[in-house]
Amino acid sequence: MAEKALDKLFYETLKDIYYAERKIVKALPKMARGASSPDLKQAFEKHRDQSEEHIARLQQVFEILGKRAAGKTCEAIDGIIAEGEDVMEEFKGQPALDAGLIAAAQAVEHYEITRYGTLKRWAELLGMKEAAKLLDQTLSEEIATDESLTKLADQDANQHARQAA
Repeated sequence: MAEKALDKLFYETLKDIYYAERKIVKALPKMARGASSPDLKQAFEKHRDQSEEHIARLQQVFEILGKRAAGKTCEAIDGIIAEGEDVMEEFKGQPALDAGLIAAAQAVEHYEITRYGTLKRWAELLGMKEAAKLLDQTLSEEIATDESLTKLADQDANQHARQAA
């Protein structure tokens, strides 16, 4: 049996987040349409554009590896997106919808943050400085998106949902 080392684990995890980003790009327009707050709609649209950039960066990392960009089914992101769709269906037209959408979006962000943080560290350990730089850039954007979602929740969505209770 061939040994599986960190470089193989890096490649498999890279395929995982590539799949996840592509799924996220498809899910964000639905979330934007479902949101009632114009600010939240705009945040989802901005994140979709960022996710397109993240996909392009991941493609650069695949090139650094000398591999074709390819995804590998990520059941975790599929489940998180399905939960977000459930929220949209169950809370459609309700005061708690935006709070639920933000929570779903933050679950996505936290998943991405863990993946990009790990991949960045592994790239550093594997001596792939350019890949680490690309992954760090995306990691920083994911953290900023998570923080902006928290602000939207604190400024409006959570209060709106609570007042209706």
